This record gives sequence, C-alpha cells and structure tokens, in this order.
Amino acid sequence: MSGRARLALCAAAATLMASCALLPLVAEPTWLLQLVPLLAVQSGVGAAARRVPLGRPLTVVAQALATLVLLTLVFAREHAIIGLVPGPDAFRHFADLLQQGSNDVGEYAIPAPLTEGIKLMLIGGALVIGLLVDTLAVTFRSAAPAGLPLLALYSVAAGLSQGAADWLWFLVAAAGYLMLLLAEGRDRLAQWGRVFGGAPRSPGSPEDGAVAPVRTGRRIGAVALGVALMVPLALPAMQGGLLDAAGTGVGAGSGEGLGGGAVNLLVALRDNLNTDNDRQVLTLRTSTNDISDLYLRIASLDDFDGTTWKPAQRRVVGVPDRFPTPLGLGADIKRGTVTTTVTAADWYAQDWLPMPYPPSGVKIGGRWRYEPVGMAVVGDHGQTTRGAAYQVTSLDLRPTAQQLSTAPEPPAALKREYTEVPSSLPKVVAKTAEEITAGARSHYEEAVKLQDYFAVTGGFQYDTQVEVGRGPDAIANFLKKKEGFCVHFSFAMAAMARTLGIPARVAVGFAPGTPQADGTVAVSQKDAHAWPELYFEGVGWTRFEPTPTRGTTPSYTQSDTPGTSLPDQDLPSHHSSTAPSAAPSASESCTPELVKVQGCDTASAAAVPSDGGGGPGPGWYLLIGLAALVVLALPLSPLLWRLRVRSARLGGHARTEQGAAGHTLAVWRELTDSAWDHGIPPDESLTPRRAAARIVGLGRLDPAAGAAVHRVADAVEQVLYAPRPRPAAGVAEDVRRVVEGLRGTVSTGTRLRALFLPRSSVRVLWAVADRWSALRARAAAARPGPSRPSQQQG
Repeated sequence: MSGRARLALCAAAATLMASCALLPLVAEPTWLLQLVPLLAVQSGVGAAARRVPLGRPLTVVAQALATLVLLTLVFAREHAIIGLVPGPDAFRHFADLLQQGSNDVGEYAIPAPLTEGIKLMLIGGALVIGLLVDTLAVTFRSAAPAGLPLLALYSVAAGLSQGAADWLWFLVAAAGYLMLLLAEGRDRLAQWGRVFGGAPRSPGSPEDGAVAPVRTGRRIGAVALGVALMVPLALPAMQGGLLDAAGTGVGAGSGEGLGGGAVNLLVALRDNLNTDNDRQVLTLRTSTNDISDLYLRIASLDDFDGTTWKPAQRRVVGVPDRFPTPLGLGADIKRGTVTTTVTAADWYAQDWLPMPYPPSGVKIGGRWRYEPVGMAVVGDHGQTTRGAAYQVTSLDLRPTAQQLSTAPEPPAALKREYTEVPSSLPKVVAKTAEEITAGARSHYEEAVKLQDYFAVTGGFQYDTQVEVGRGPDAIANFLKKKEGFCVHFSFAMAAMARTLGIPARVAVGFAPGTPQADGTVAVSQKDAHAWPELYFEGVGWTRFEPTPTRGTTPSYTQSDTPGTSLPDQDLPSHHSSTAPSAAPSASESCTPELVKVQGCDTASAAAVPSDGGGGPGPGWYLLIGLAALVVLALPLSPLLWRLRVRSARLGGHARTEQGAAGHTLAVWRELTDSAWDHGIPPDESLTPRRAAARIVGLGRLDPAAGAAVHRVADAVEQVLYAPRPRPAAGVAEDVRRVVEGLRGTVSTGTRLRALFLPRSSVRVLWAVADRWSALRARAAAARPGPSRPSQQQG
C-alpha cells in the first residue's frame, strides 16, 4: 500500500472514530453503520482523483459532488433525477429534513429517536468533517491541522451528551488522530529514503535508526493521552474535566437530568411500559399509614410552547435547613407532617431528587442545590441519586372542596405566567375545554370536570401502544383518538386548564408504590408517572389525576361531584400494564433515571402516529446488516471457526473402513485441541495412551470423563496399529463428555477464553503459513534456473 493510500485510509478511520462520540446522542446506532460505506466511497473518490491525477481544487470538488450524490441517494432519491442527481425538489427536501432535524434536536431528550432529520444531520455532518480531514491530511498533505475538524466534531458531541463515558469517546477520537499523525510521519520518512518501521537487522547489528521515530511517536501519543485523562483528576479546582461526568452546570450531571433544554419526556416511555423487566427504583419507609397520596415528585414542567412542556430555567441556591412555606398556602388549610426515608437503587442515577410534595426539609449528603420556585432539589456537578439514602419531611395537605371552590384569583404575575398558551395551539383545545366545563361556577369545578372527562366520562382508554406524536396538533389528535397514557392525559389537562384561565403545570415523578411485608414501600419503574398541578390561591399547587386506572383520585375532587363515578381501579384498560401502581415509566432512554424529567414525556401529549420519512430502502438495510455481520464476525471469528471445525470432526461418519479410520483420527484431534483450549497443550511425542493419561491427570477429570478419554485413545491405537482396525462406536459422544468434564474443572476465565479465543485456533495461522511456504516453493521450482555455458570436448 502506498503512503498516500495509507494516509487516506487513516483519515477516513480517524473521522469514523471521532464520529463515535455522537453515538450517545441518539437511541439507535444504525446511522454509524450506514456512514461507513458512504465515508469509504468519499475517500475512494479522493484517492482515484489524486491518482489520475487531478489538481487539488478539482479533487476537493469531485469529493464534494460525490458526497452530495451519496446523500441524495440515501435521503432524497425519490426527489432526484434518476435517483442520483439532485435537483430543486431534492434540495427542498434536504431543507425540510434539516428543519425537521433542528426541531427534533430541540424537542427530544438524549438519547433522541433516530428521525430522518436527525440522521441527515449526523451523517451529513460526519461526511463534511470527513471531507475536511481528507482534504487537509491527504490532498494538502498536512495532517496536523486536520485535528481541528476532528476536535470540533468531538466537542459538539461531548458538549451535548455530557455522559459518564465521555472519556472513552475522547480516547477513541484521540487514537484516530494520533494514527493519522503517525501515518503522515511514516509517509514523510519514506520519502526521505528511510522505511518507517525499520529494515531487517543482521545478527549483531545496531538497531535500525528508523525504528526510533516509530517508538518515540507511540510513546509521545500514549503520554499525551495519559496526561489529558489524568490531569483533570489531579486538579480538583478544574471543573468539567474529561472524567467529570457532571459537566459544569447544575443538573447537567450524567445527562440524565433535566438540565434545562427542550427535552421530550415521552420519547421512549411506551417501550418501557411494555417490557417485562420492571426493576425497583426506590425503597421508602414513611410515617403515614395512608400512602395513596404519597406521590414522589421529581420536578415540574411549567414552560409550554404548544409543542413541548419543559422546566423553565430557574436560579438555584444552597439547600436550606428548612424549606419555606409553599407558595399560596394559607394558614386555614388542614395539614400534617410526614417523614419519609428514601433509599435509591444503585443503578438509578437521577439528577433530581424524588420527594413527596410539598417538602419542608431534606437530609442528604453530597452536592445538592435547591430550586425555590418548583421546590425541587437538584444535583450539582455530577451528583446523582445513585445508591443515595435520604430523609424528607413533607406536608400532608388536606384542603376541602369548599376551600378550593371559593379560592380567590391568584396574583396577576403568577396567572400571566402559568396561563400562557401559544397561538399555535389548535382552537379545538380551548373549545373542547369550554364545552366540557359548561355550567361550572368556579375554576375548581372546571378542574374537576376536566379530570372526570379524561378519567371517567370521556371514553378515553389507557393504551401503552400509542405511537409517539409531536407538533402543535398533538393535543388535538389525542382528544380525537382518545388513547394514550399518563403523559398524554396530564399534558392535555394542563393545557386545557390554561385556556380556561387556571394556572397549570405538569409534575413528573412516581405514583404511590406497593407496600411490602416488611413495612417498606417499593417504587418500581412502572410507577413512573406524570400528573397536572393546578394553582388555587390559599391552597397552592394542587394535584389532579386525569389518567384512568392510574394513581389515585384526590379526595378533594370527590366531595362536590356527586354525579361522577370514580374509575374502577380493578378494571384494566386497553393495553394497560398490570403493574400494581401502574404509571408510564421512562423508556429505554429514561430507564436508568426513569422519568428523567425531560426524558419521559415529550412534546405536548400527543398520540399522533409518526409518518415514515423517505428513509433508506431494502438495499441499504441489507448493506447495513451485512456490515453489522462483518463487525460481529471479526471478534467472533475464532469462536465461529472452532464451532465449525468441531462440528465437522464430530459429525462425520463414513460407511467405508477407510472413512471410519479418518473419522476416529479427526475425533482424536478434536479431543487434543479441546484439551489445549482448556490449558493442556498437546505433546506430539507421546503415544495416544500416554497422551490420554496426561489429559486425565492435568485436567483433573472425574472417572467417567477419564474413561471416555481412554476409550478414544484405544480407538486411535486400533486405527494406527491393528492389522484390521475394529470400528469404534460412540467416540464423538465420548469427546463431548470429555469437553464437559474439562469445563467443570477450570476457572470461569479459562472457560471464556476456550470459548471466544481458543488456543487451538492458531492452527489457522499455521495452515496459512504452510500454504504460503508451499506456494513460494512451487513458484521457485517453476522459475527457470540460469543457463550454463556448454563445455567443449578437447
């Protein structure tokens, strides 16, 4: 391979390795498999243009045109001329996809679903970076500046993901860049007449000087990576280092909290509700005997733009010893005090602290901050709930229907902020709210009518199979289809309450858990929940429960509504989960943090089926599948080869005497190779009987397996030494019995190595070397030797 070709290959590999940093941003990694052939074609076009040769500017133009054609083929072939040449329709389609991708980035939580718009941004961005790297490193032969686009790609990914494995992606990207630098250095030294890597040395000769730059470059690269990874750990004052999973802001932690961006809490909630793997999240010990109102609130979503509910950016302060009185709570509201001790599971890493609402104090160790408006506690600089144990003191408020119905108007500033709805909200939402609440004499009665409409009288079904929808028409579609789960119901009721002039927001957390025999309460993934909170002056933020068959209906919504019947909690609704305290839990993206307060619900409660875009066709999926098989086959090739060889050796049976003898010898080879895989190397100098005794002794085999070894050895001796060998039956089963015996006597590490990296697989290399030697020998024998001059006779 020429130096220029090697450099092009390393440039493409460096781009691909840096692109791996984008993997945590989306839920599906298939885009990276699709990027591989596209990047290979882009690099190949550049290599072909340089070989022609074309001028440097023309080479870049050729690669850019090839990149455009590739993107057209994948994303806009239905809008292109003959499926390849982009025209006005194709460019308009690209613009639409980019706009969609921009909206999706602002709407969805990390990891986001792989929509067509997001996929175009990922693949297109990586190809642009790949073109810049190839241009700088290969076309203009300057690899060092090529690190800038690679750094930009990594920085964007790291800045968005803020995940705990950022150091791994940095290591991968940095290794790709160092590989590119070493390839360029090797190419430059080769041009000076020195082979980068050294030439064969004669005995006693000093080491070739060309080897030194290679080793020096590798050592410098290793030291640089070590310094980049370890210096942030050695300097505690530096926040946001490579290994600081928290980032530098409150709530940014591991990327599982709210952070403050427009995140979609509904993204994958449905998938988690339909899973059978329901893990316990929290364990509670509480002083109250009635846990029906023991909702654990994580955070509130109070910013509604017509498409998405999200938490507004708020100032945080140090956690006070005693929390202030909740906003709007009057002295005449009956109340009690509840003390709850919470223990979080070791795997549950949430930036926001689940607490009963309203909290009046919390005792917890670690770096935590207090957000006064939502009365929430949030982790600072990577602090999460993983394995945390804390005690929360909260108020048990018991307002009456009379107090709620006679509540005065809230302060003007609060009402203005929490009743704001965007102009893009469909008019049918407000119209439906007015129809439902017709005849109500107060905001309280309007709220009860809305709750009963969703939970009882409106004909809604709790359905975990509903497709996730988005956009300004999401709530309208939900009202039309009447199917959804807690996020849909809470988002719709809060939006409709706002149109009626009732201050409203959405709370996310956990519904009451399940009492256990030891007096504790278990809160699981399927208890994750979302519910609306409406504000009433003199009472404060008040919980309502519009989701049918989920959670508990507040007692203060039952007193003045004699005409309504409560939902039958024992009657499962359409497609509902049978979990005890069912409630939509976070999906694959939300699972670790469950209701990652912006990772469990999405843009407005939407139940609109997603429209499939013009994605790749069957050919591309086949190509991606083949690429995935190749990627999997490489590390599994020793295992696959060993399984194939074992099957051929033990499965063969021949009717002829010669075939039976060959089968016996193959079985013996399988026995010795299996012993070798489990740590007993073969000794070709021993007879079969002595070799069998050695395997039995070193393998510490039990009598049954030892007898099987000796039976196989006897069969081999029959084949080798008997004048008329007797066919041996059952030798293949004996070998299988011996293999099981060997597995039972070795450590787990040895068993895994015997399975995935068997020592006997070195025979493949030996066979290749033998065939290569034989081929060279035949070639040398076929080459005519030098002719000798004939001697004349005197």
